[in-house]
Amino acid sequence: MCEPTGVRQIVLLRGINLGARNRVAMPALRELLTGAGFENVRTYVQSGNVVLETRRTPAGVARACERLIAADLGLDIAVLARTRDELAEVVRRNPLGDVADNPKRYQVSFLESEPDPKVVERLNGLTADGERLAAIGREIYAWHPAGVARSRLWAGLAGKGLGTTATARNWTTVTALLEMADQ
Repeated sequence: MCEPTGVRQIVLLRGINLGARNRVAMPALRELLTGAGFENVRTYVQSGNVVLETRRTPAGVARACERLIAADLGLDIAVLARTRDELAEVVRRNPLGDVADNPKRYQVSFLESEPDPKVVERLNGLTADGERLAAIGREIYAWHPAGVARSRLWAGLAGKGLGTTATARNWTTVTALLEMADQ
């Protein structure tokens, strides 16, 4: 195997494999990305989490992946990317770690750009039942102690009202992706 020549990055696909819509098989995705020149392509679970290496910028990686998925799979999927170091900083910050005691109910929303302060204020107004929210840079951390099923905050984060492209992952997935990026 050749030594990697790029930077390790984490690629996050939005809204795939949820029910019958936007089905993407991870082996096909790995093959597609490898064929496009990305190196050491690995996936984690079925929800569109990829660790790869490339010399492209994260924004360039996201756009290239969107184009590849549209051209080869016929799907219009939003994609976000972070470098390994950016993801490590997301984990290091962990602003709600003192209250978030269940990693499946602790979510990080990754945004394409920083949210407008008015959006963050609106989201804070949606918190209920012990929920907490912290917006730092291009990430929004959200603690949902009662789960996300009936959470107005989660509905606000998952909708289109953020003013920017976003996709969320629970803390278990976030830390697992960092571990993969470090391997």
